[in-house]
Parts: sequence; C-alpha cells; structure tokens
Amino acid sequence: MSVLVRPIISEKANDVAEKRNRFTFLVNPRASKAEIKRAVEQAYGVQVTAVRTLISAPVVKTKYTKTGLQVAKSNKLKKAMVDVKEGQTIDVFGTI
Repeated sequence: MSVLVRPIISEKANDVAEKRNRFTFLVNPRASKAEIKRAVEQAYGVQVTAVRTLISAPVVKTKYTKTGLQVAKSNKLKKAMVDVKEGQTIDVFGTI
C-alpha cells in the first residue's frame, strides 16, 4: 500500500506552506496518521511535528438520458496536512 499519492499544488496549499510551514498531500484513504508521518519523513527527510487529515465524501451525480436515469459517484479522497519542524522545508515542485 502506497501511503502518499501526490502532493497537492494549489494557491491555497502553497500559501499555507509559505506562511505556516504546512504541506498538503493526497494520501491513501486507509492510511493512518502515524503511517503518513513515517512516509513523509522517509520520502522527504524532514521531521514532522503534526499531521491533520480530512476525508472528502464521494460526489453523487445524476443525469437523465434516453435510456433512463444514470447515477455515478466519484471516489472518496483523503488529504493530509503535515506540519514540518521550524527551519525545514519540502520541495514539492522538485518531485513532480
């Protein structure tokens, strides 16, 4: 099971990374905070002080077609916001 899927690169995530030294990752929905902490420390060589997680629910969409009602849903996503020790940083643009 791969814990880290990819870093999230958006305006809001970059702003929080610059101001609070907090980096955001898309992670496996079954990963725990301890597993996320270990994975970030091994992958980037930094010390993690705190891990915050959130799970976004799947989005259900329906549409009417000639064949009837079509229902689809997206996948469940889990994001992790990782606080790094003061003075350390993660180069997310170098890993793309």
